[in-house]
Amino acid sequence: MTTSEGARSGASHFFLNVLRIAAGLLFMQHGAQKLFGALGANGAAEVLTQIWLAGILEFWGGLLIALGLLTRPVAVVLALEMAWAYLQAHFPRGPWPIQNQGELALLYLSIWLFLAANGPGGFSLDGLIAARRRARTAA
Repeated sequence: MTTSEGARSGASHFFLNVLRIAAGLLFMQHGAQKLFGALGANGAAEVLTQIWLAGILEFWGGLLIALGLLTRPVAVVLALEMAWAYLQAHFPRGPWPIQNQGELALLYLSIWLFLAANGPGGFSLDGLIAARRRARTAA
């Protein structure tokens, strides 16, 4: 085991879990605004619209990310949603994220890609399921 791998098994795993949980809970709030008209929204999105679908992905996807369940595939779906949101809603307003107000979409896109590549961390339902599988296989 190299030094970087040893360091990765300590504090970096802790902060991976912190990032996953915080990002998931924060993302859920965007979905709650769209689905339920909560948290300062001007009302809920109409059912079966693009905004409503975004709310479904953001609320339930954020919950799955926070719990660490199906993290990698959910993170890929959410990254695609954020790429679409940026290209559709922000990029037409200008090429620079600071000008087109697309920083948050790109930040979430980056976080979801990171989680898709690195997994949820040990403190997750995915980690619990994997540990139980390893225990069953070892027994």
